Amino acid sequence: MHEIIVDLHMHTRYSDGSGTHKDIAAAALRAGVDVVIVTDHNVLVQGLEGYYKEKIKKVLMLIGEEIHDQARAPQKNHLLVFNAGRELATFADNPQRLIEQVREAGGLSFLAHPDDPAAPAVNETDISWEDWSVQNYTGIELWNALSELKTLMPTKLHAVFYAYLPALVAHQPIRATIARWDELLSQGQRVVAIGGSDAHALHMSMGPIRRVIYPYEFHFRAVNTHVLLSEPLGGDVNADKKLIYEAMSQGCCFIGYDLPAPTRGFRFTGQGLEKTAIMGDEIPAKNGVTLQAKLPSPAEIRLLKNGQVIQTWKNKISCAYITTEPGVYRVEAYRRYLGKLRGWIYSNPIYVR
Repeated sequence: MHEIIVDLHMHTRYSDGSGTHKDIAAAALRAGVDVVIVTDHNVLVQGLEGYYKEKIKKVLMLIGEEIHDQARAPQKNHLLVFNAGRELATFADNPQRLIEQVREAGGLSFLAHPDDPAAPAVNETDISWEDWSVQNYTGIELWNALSELKTLMPTKLHAVFYAYLPALVAHQPIRATIARWDELLSQGQRVVAIGGSDAHALHMSMGPIRRVIYPYEFHFRAVNTHVLLSEPLGGDVNADKKLIYEAMSQGCCFIGYDLPAPTRGFRFTGQGLEKTAIMGDEIPAKNGVTLQAKLPSPAEIRLLKNGQVIQTWKNKISCAYITTEPGVYRVEAYRRYLGKLRGWIYSNPIYVR
């Protein structure tokens, strides 16, 4: 498999971000990510997809959209839409119809920031996902870096503190979002988890204090989605885009918090009698399945079955577990960073049937 680092869910001046597409490409090149997916609110910006290069470095920029009903107050039920190829914001008032339109267009849909609480201290409202009756979406944004920040700002003083110390923000995905994902998986649904930066590079002021919350480059070094491709990117935009979105739709990816340490190289596999499974695959339980996780550096590894931790390994670079029981198996890895044990890696599941 060929691994690429994708930072997705970000905004430019076309909606409520501060930068241009060129600013994003430059930040991505400095941060070393392979792909960025720009998702401005309710506008599908045309003509900017492609490879951006600087000397020997290059980054692929893809254009998606974050769609929500602007007439609704507050504006909940945000949907990340990738690869639809056409403007679909006219369907924003009906989330299920919007999802079906995305499917008909051959696109992918992810419920954005499912738990995004209010932060009254900075005049931010709750914009969580509410319509859980929807079906046939691709997945959910399990870890949204900006939503997590809102959970840490009960006062303006906290906001100032984290404005100057952004590396202290990320701990793990919001617990309610993880619980919701596990619940959906336990119901038999295939729900792909992705991690998004939700980068805006907002220019904030509070009296004499002026800060950018947070620069694009900082976001691109933190919460990313690592995608495993069947072949390497070849430089043709349309062919590469197809490879990336096919892998994401199948759940062949994991969320990596790359600031504490690089997560590139993580793998989670299942070996059966006649088949090897990767993240997103199904594999028969008959005759047993050996589940294996390999990490790029030592960490605490937790193996979960149907949302429950069934085994933990401390300070390990790899682990193995044999099962004959059907279930939804996934891996979480944790490591200490800036004095706290923080979520580092969240795999997509292997489905043992």
